[in-house]
Amino acid sequence: QVQLVESGGGSVQAGGSLKLSCAASGRTFNNYGLGWFRQAPGKERELAAAISWSDGRTFFANSVKGRFTISRDIAKNTIYLEMNSLKPGDTAVYFCAAKFGGLTIVAGRPDYWGQGTQVTVSS
Repeated sequence: QVQLVESGGGSVQAGGSLKLSCAASGRTFNNYGLGWFRQAPGKERELAAAISWSDGRTFFANSVKGRFTISRDIAKNTIYLEMNSLKPGDTAVYFCAAKFGGLTIVAGRPDYWGQGTQVTVSS
């Protein structure tokens, strides 16, 4: 079974930072893209950032560009989301996801989802 397990969420003040982790297991992710979606109560789910497992190419939503960094540790089968300069609008449940086809995750439907981790940014 494929599992994506997020960790690292929490509560921070605006301007602060958090680093999320997503530990992936159950298969190798060559030819996959992994990413972080986020869902806030009053907003549609959006892909915040994604990374191609094979070559490390990245994507960032305009809403997080310049503030968030996505990375991968191939040996640990883990991706990370470093979130800096956090804003109250970043408050959401953050879901790790994976999709066959590398950065097609940007426009496609993920094949696997994690359980989500809550990020709360207070003003």
